[in-house]
Amino acid sequence: MQCHVGHLVCSSCRPKLSCCPTCRGTLGNIRNLAMEKVANNLMFPCKHKQTGCRVSLGLNEKAEHEEICEFRPYSCPCPGASCSWQGQLEKVMGHLQHVHKNITTLNGEDIVFLATDINLPGAVDWVMMQSCFGHHFMLVLEKQEKCDGHTQFFAIVQLIGSRKQAEHFAYRLELNGNRRRLTWEAMPRSSHEGVASAIMGSDCLVFDTSIAQLFADNNGNLGINVTISVVC
Repeated sequence: MQCHVGHLVCSSCRPKLSCCPTCRGTLGNIRNLAMEKVANNLMFPCKHKQTGCRVSLGLNEKAEHEEICEFRPYSCPCPGASCSWQGQLEKVMGHLQHVHKNITTLNGEDIVFLATDINLPGAVDWVMMQSCFGHHFMLVLEKQEKCDGHTQFFAIVQLIGSRKQAEHFAYRLELNGNRRRLTWEAMPRSSHEGVASAIMGSDCLVFDTSIAQLFADNNGNLGINVTISVVC
């Protein structure tokens, strides 16, 4: 962008300025096409360079890359929590252990995720951490009440890590009891992907109240067998 005299202002700074920083003249929305043409022939580092990204891109590709860059800040992975924390990947577990202390962590590649009181009314989230293979996985069971009164449960696993790391693992969720078995297998979601979109698209273990009652005990507790495996 440029002022009416021709002084240049980058698009990032333009929204923060009320006048030209050089001549104090009025700033409009005048594009400098000559400089844009020059910029399109240059390579620019990703804005997440300081946190590890080594990619350089053309101006027309930069914004799109930065939206999905693996080195962009991670959000708090807790579902249903109004937590606005953001930080680097290596600080996510520290945040969870310091702020979300009520989340239990179990060690091992095979564990039982016990969701208690599944008959509680309304929308409810159950969350647990699983530690194995040098990584942490977040196990989520979400109960949703639809507007028609129909209740559904969504179970999913998320790796506290990047998508590239998640591609090396698979998880299996299994409801087992009363000579019945319900199983779901998939690649865990990454921290950047989160679980919300997968739940919205039913890309996880989905079952309704009647199915839940087949596997729950008399106290309304539901055990989900969780197995994490390494994919070669």
